[in-house]
Amino acid sequence: MSNWHRHLPKELDPSEIELTSGETLPTVWVSNWKNEPERTVIHDPSLGWITAGDLLDRSEVIARRLANVGVELGDRVLLSATSSAELVAAHAAALRLGAVVVPTNGAYRADEVTHVISDARPKIAIVDRPEWSDWIQSCDPTVLVTNPSVDLEDGPRVQLDQIGARASALIGYTSGTTGRPKGAVLSHGNLLSSVRALEIAWRWQAEDTLILALPLFHMHGLGVGLHGSLAVGARAVLLPEFEVNEVLDSIQKYEATMFFGVPTMYNRLVQSPRAPEISQLRLCVSGSAPLAAELHQRIQAVSGQRVLERYGMTETAMLVSNPYEGERRPGSVGFPLPGVEVRLKGEPPEILVKGPNVFEGYWERPEANSQAFDDGWFRTGDLGALDADGYLSIVGRAKELIISGGFNVYPREVEDVISQHEAIQECAVVGEPDDEWGEAVVAFVVADRDIADDEIKNFVGDRLSHYKRPRRTYRIGALPRNALGKVQKHRLQEQPII
Repeated sequence: MSNWHRHLPKELDPSEIELTSGETLPTVWVSNWKNEPERTVIHDPSLGWITAGDLLDRSEVIARRLANVGVELGDRVLLSATSSAELVAAHAAALRLGAVVVPTNGAYRADEVTHVISDARPKIAIVDRPEWSDWIQSCDPTVLVTNPSVDLEDGPRVQLDQIGARASALIGYTSGTTGRPKGAVLSHGNLLSSVRALEIAWRWQAEDTLILALPLFHMHGLGVGLHGSLAVGARAVLLPEFEVNEVLDSIQKYEATMFFGVPTMYNRLVQSPRAPEISQLRLCVSGSAPLAAELHQRIQAVSGQRVLERYGMTETAMLVSNPYEGERRPGSVGFPLPGVEVRLKGEPPEILVKGPNVFEGYWERPEANSQAFDDGWFRTGDLGALDADGYLSIVGRAKELIISGGFNVYPREVEDVISQHEAIQECAVVGEPDDEWGEAVVAFVVADRDIADDEIKNFVGDRLSHYKRPRRTYRIGALPRNALGKVQKHRLQEQPII
């Protein structure tokens, strides 16, 4: 399945497309910044508009500071902070220096943070959450910085932008079936080729202004929203968090043309009496979780806006997208993006992918790598189906991933925590369909007393990120198992609730 020509403008010859030119993310950004230094590129919630020249200067200063404390080519730099121009500059600085950024979810708790630190072994951790300091220092990283402005001593000038497209750019942590996050290593070529494909498919131009309320720690907000805006020379309005009226106010105030969000955001937008205001946007994109066909249709009925749903992963950046021109089919993710090949294999049919955007492997996980690829094709773990017109739909997951509000939740990780509760003998965690969250995390427990929803929600919330908390807990007599003793999660809903 390689019909990505369906994304191309009529005037574009497929032979003219170059996704892997040997450039890197920062060389493209720096070229844009030097060509138009007075152009506004980032709107910071506290500082206002930041120009390209200012961002160029800030990134060079931070790069000198990082080098002055020993950050060298290939060293890992952990970044976790609220969206700001300072965070963008620190991200660019690390990449320009040839370091590998480890973007980390700010909702992580102690166990999650210490796992990433001990696994990636960053030379420096740049964070803005005071409670992280003790957790990080217990792992003894070389340097801890508690502000994304990187308030360290300046160092001498250093060589920047010296690496090639095959050099590692990011390590994005994504959980596996064991529940322990593993780092997907993405090169500059992987990330830039994905951005170039989106630039073509979505007609992304320098004249666009994106409202970016997604956090800058995962592929949607960072790898698509920020990287794409900087690469095409467009403007991005950073919002520290999603709030309906603030998004709608920003669309009007900054004459925005684009908005990227997860289904939960669109569900909240469409409930607002101001929902028709999103009609002025050129493009609304949804990702990170399935967009219900009913919600897609409701958005169009209220605002006239046809949301474009796409499909991607931490390991691959963006893979598939509904077309910019033509039908954006509800319940479908569309066609492979330029440069991407997709095929279905097995029964049930798993989605396998190949392309310049696909990572080469997980950080220091040779066994996981051997399982992740099938003769050069990456196994997504998602189950797919093609309709008569070639549109791809995601029909399930081979792995037991729950996607709640756009965030990945792996049941094993939550089960391991719940099992520590003194009243619980055994448990199983699954996802339930939910109108607002897409899927809600729920727990089925065998316990020696009544268990309230809030008790388990708070117990998990003290140990894991807030979005991993079970929204409902059901007490049952026993977990259903097969003859080999394996829990049959598909039968949990059949069990009588005590």
